[in-house]
Amino acid sequence: MSERLFRLLERLQKLDDALRRAQSQDRRSNPLEMARLRLLRDALKRRLTGISPSRAPAPLRAIHA
Repeated sequence: MSERLFRLLERLQKLDDALRRAQSQDRRSNPLEMARLRLLRDALKRRLTGISPSRAPAPLRAIHA
């Protein structure tokens, strides 16, 4: 895992925690803050899908009868 990928995953985890905390504060939660956190989280997820290493599918093996 590259350093950049690790840092982005770490930021994603912190955003998820902050969003979870904001959602748990029922009446005191700020809807604008929750929307901002969701937008940041979604943007970060898009960045992660762009740089995450894609795994090649396993080669198909011929079945010998």
